[in-house]
Amino acid sequence: MNADATDWAGTVYLMGEAKAPSNNPITAQWGQFFIGLVIDTRDHTIRAADCTAALPLTAEFVRRLLVGRSILDDDSLVTSITVRYHGSSQRALAAAVRNAAAKYRDLAADTMT
Repeated sequence: MNADATDWAGTVYLMGEAKAPSNNPITAQWGQFFIGLVIDTRDHTIRAADCTAALPLTAEFVRRLLVGRSILDDDSLVTSITVRYHGSSQRALAAAVRNAAAKYRDLAADTMT
């Protein structure tokens, strides 16, 4: 993804992590499931997303589930994951999104005080 530096103004990068199932290739390769998110701090919108995935299609599907939505609405994000994503790392993806949302809330609280 090539983007002009001005496209990333007002954004932060966060990493969410979670334990992946032991039978998942992600566990063998990375040990955990990771999701990287670029968040626009002005409106809390996920601008870009990527994750540890064995198949490129998985990462693209996750990207389409998350990009354009608010990181603060993690309940809705997790519902979308539960309803639409049926890969073996479904629970890990949901937990990683919640982990990233918690980190974002902590960051927002620290920068607002």
